[in-house]
Amino acid sequence: MSRREARPDALIIGAPKAGTSALHAALARHPQVWASPMKEPKFYLCGEAPPPAYVGPGDPHSSREWIWRRRDYERLFSAAPDSTARIESTPFYLYSHDARRRLAEELPDARLIVIVRDPIDRAYSNWMHLWVDGLEPCGDFLEACRREDDRIHAGWGPFWHYRRMGRYGEQLADLFSWVERDRVLVLRYRELVSAPTATLDRVSQFLGIADGQISTVPPDNSRPFVQPGLKTTVLGRTIRAGAAVGAYAHPQVWRTVSKPFVRALQVGGPDQRPRLDPEARAALLQDCQDDIGRLEEVLGDSFADWRSATGRGSFRERAGR
Repeated sequence: MSRREARPDALIIGAPKAGTSALHAALARHPQVWASPMKEPKFYLCGEAPPPAYVGPGDPHSSREWIWRRRDYERLFSAAPDSTARIESTPFYLYSHDARRRLAEELPDARLIVIVRDPIDRAYSNWMHLWVDGLEPCGDFLEACRREDDRIHAGWGPFWHYRRMGRYGEQLADLFSWVERDRVLVLRYRELVSAPTATLDRVSQFLGIADGQISTVPPDNSRPFVQPGLKTTVLGRTIRAGAAVGAYAHPQVWRTVSKPFVRALQVGGPDQRPRLDPEARAALLQDCQDDIGRLEEVLGDSFADWRSATGRGSFRERAGR
């Protein structure tokens, strides 16, 4: 009997900072799942050509890790037993129109999993991730969002697209123009946090594998908050400069060299990140209203809680409630 083609049977395609890493890690523990050893290969973002030359802090360094050669991508699945469901997780696929098209054309039978999270909470978590790692130069979340269009115009990569990444309504509407809806499972982030066992069973059933095998979701990676100040300014500039130089070396070289600087940046910071100011949330909510309405139309479900004056907070805050 011939072996199956070396390709995924299912993909977690979005959204970043919405629990995709946690779901990938949970599914990797299922005995009937082969999770790609590289979580975010980004193959369908590349078009079998080198990654775009993004210029945001850390972008050139990060792009060296993207898998764009088909043979390298297929190698991620070549050792998977024939009886397993093979998965990979690249949360930027949902955001990319070209990735959505390629997934539909090249993987006509694959199942796709989408996790949506309050778009402002998601954006804040995205900014926080880059800020505490020393890559985000702007210490004010709202101001960083205001700079988004200029950054995109300058060629900064997708992970810097704080507001646009959360426009799930238009993204899913386009995805459904390419892919049958029964091949797409849309979850809410709150389901993953508040009801992990039931949610994992639902995912397992969607993938056609046994439920009841996994029951917990690892918490999101937590980093201490970094307060703006002289230390942040100096170390942040050092980290960003090092990331630019590190683009010319193997990615693991810069990761090793940068660890002491990132650790020094984060040491002494409070474990609990500050809650987003309601006025900042209200200002950003104005730009989300139309797409929240679009999402409700596309999915036939209510997302009224996303229109509230306060967000739901981080994984840790939600899980503790």
